[in-house]
Amino acid sequence: MGTPLIQNENFVKIAAPLAVGILFLLLWEGAVVAMEMPHYILPGPSAIGESLLNDWRPLLAALMITLKVTFMAFAISVVLGVAASLLFVQSKWIELSLFPYAVLMQVTPVVAIAPLIIIWIDDTTWALTVCAVIIAIFPIISNTTLGLRSVDPNLLSMFRMYRSSRWQELIRLRIPGALPYFFGGLRISSGLALIGAVVAEFVAGTGGAKAGLAYMILQSGYNLQIPRMFAALALITLTGIALFALMVWLSDRALRNWHESALKVEH
Repeated sequence: MGTPLIQNENFVKIAAPLAVGILFLLLWEGAVVAMEMPHYILPGPSAIGESLLNDWRPLLAALMITLKVTFMAFAISVVLGVAASLLFVQSKWIELSLFPYAVLMQVTPVVAIAPLIIIWIDDTTWALTVCAVIIAIFPIISNTTLGLRSVDPNLLSMFRMYRSSRWQELIRLRIPGALPYFFGGLRISSGLALIGAVVAEFVAGTGGAKAGLAYMILQSGYNLQIPRMFAALALITLTGIALFALMVWLSDRALRNWHESALKVEH
């Protein structure tokens, strides 16, 4: 006999949150109908879905702009973050000298400096991308650096006993050991790249520059098109979930055959 669905881990991982989400939407719709809430105050899920269908062209165009900035910022964050981590691991003095500036980028409110970046960089897309990179790069740097430093002392001693070069030590020991940390950083950074893109778009939108979904939210709010505003917000949320799921899938594919964090535990 096959395993009952309720005991199937893969089925439960999908069905349980989906059931909670459907229940929440039903309660939301019921509350809006029961309280006769106007759409310009709080639209129900049905009104938001109707807006997604009716306004799919401008929403899709705005989503493409936001995704372009998000993926550009994410790719740049990965490249620069990994390069910085590889530099840090070469010398403790380099790490001590430069890592505080990575922390400084993380704690600086991007809302405060985004107007300056948009003024300094003529191209709006690149200005938004720089703002998103500032937000998204730190998890890559911190996680990858931690992974490169967190090597088994016994394995490190063995490598040095056999007089392995620093290059061999890096490629065969440090980088494989850092992969779980790196993928953990990817999960965080992908969402932060999206947040950074949206925050930068809000700043650009208030300055009159047309951008992606954040500009759509601003425009809809000014025109009291609240269902469309919620539809744009729903697209941002779904995009964030999809990015996180993609990073989880990549991590599972890369680590599933050898690292305990991705191995299936038999009950």
